[in-house]
Amino acid sequence: MAKQVRAHAVISGKVQGVFFRMETQRTARHLGVTGWVRNTFEGTVEAVFEGDEGCVNSVLDWCRHGPPHAHVHHVEVFRESYTGEFDSFDIRYDAF
Repeated sequence: MAKQVRAHAVISGKVQGVFFRMETQRTARHLGVTGWVRNTFEGTVEAVFEGDEGCVNSVLDWCRHGPPHAHVHHVEVFRESYTGEFDSFDIRYDAF
């Protein structure tokens, strides 16, 4: 069985108003990664990804460029302990 991992990411740049959350959700679901994504007050996008190590790394690689109208400046990644708490990958609206 593949190693299961968790990554907490904060993506900065022009990442709000460019479908970043929706495309992150689409990418994560396509790869079988669970977790969530949301906008923050600071203008960043925050996400938690859980799943197969290779798939989580693929989603993080995608986040480094994002959708076509995004301009990603930085992706800060915090590796955390895998919990298995998620059943799907969702967009959260609780930051505002």
